[in-house]
Amino acid sequence: MSTAREAVADIPAGSVLAVGGFGLCGVPIRLIDALLEQGADGLTTISNNCGVDDQALGVLLYAGRIARTISSFVGGNKELARLYLSGQLEVELTPQGTLAERLRAGGTGIPAFYTPTGVGTLVADGGIPIRYDADGNVVEVSRPKEVREFDGQQYVLETALRADYGLVRAAVGDRHGNLVFHESAANFNPLAGMAARVTIAEVEELVEPGEITPEHVHLPGVFVDRVVHVGPEGKGIEKRTTRPRAQAQLDAPAAAGDEGPTDPTFGGQA
Repeated sequence: MSTAREAVADIPAGSVLAVGGFGLCGVPIRLIDALLEQGADGLTTISNNCGVDDQALGVLLYAGRIARTISSFVGGNKELARLYLSGQLEVELTPQGTLAERLRAGGTGIPAFYTPTGVGTLVADGGIPIRYDADGNVVEVSRPKEVREFDGQQYVLETALRADYGLVRAAVGDRHGNLVFHESAANFNPLAGMAARVTIAEVEELVEPGEITPEHVHLPGVFVDRVVHVGPEGKGIEKRTTRPRAQAQLDAPAAAGDEGPTDPTFGGQA
């Protein structure tokens, strides 16, 4: 595809999207921004977290385009909390590892699997609020799941996740859709790409077929339908934390009982 706008042009309202990324790492920002401009609404998103306030998927959330999210962590998004508690957004919470495996299962044709994660909690027993009304009353909760014993241990049955479209970001891709992810930016990207019927990848570097050796491919092109070259771009920082420079710490008088930094190279104690 020549542009991100072209790549997402046919995504209709009400689609289910599997979106890669973890916080702001490995998020397909260009595709999300293009989808915001395109205007599709009533979307269901499957992602580790539904954006970070008004960044990443948060731009769709703030614009009122997302109706339901299936996520693992939603605590870092104030707008999500507001929409959820006021009845404007449905939220299905699932443990992080379980979310990953549900996507992987969807991509490999496995309809369901058993896992010990969640046994003895509301994850298995049901009762997690999914939807509130405008007055803050719970009107829909998660249903109980099948629990079965294997070799003396209990396991809960979790179903696979499938999406209409997958949005992923890769460091390198070729014109056949073979993708390489950079270190931790892989996170949920391969899984989101596997679980979707139509997967769209934005890539920082586009190469010709054969330039990526088979053993270096992280997501094979058989899972990827569209590739758009977006080039490198500045990446946001989800939570910026700083510490005083090493020399400033050495020059400052030590507080009572404080031995001060033990390694000036790193500006503080281990």
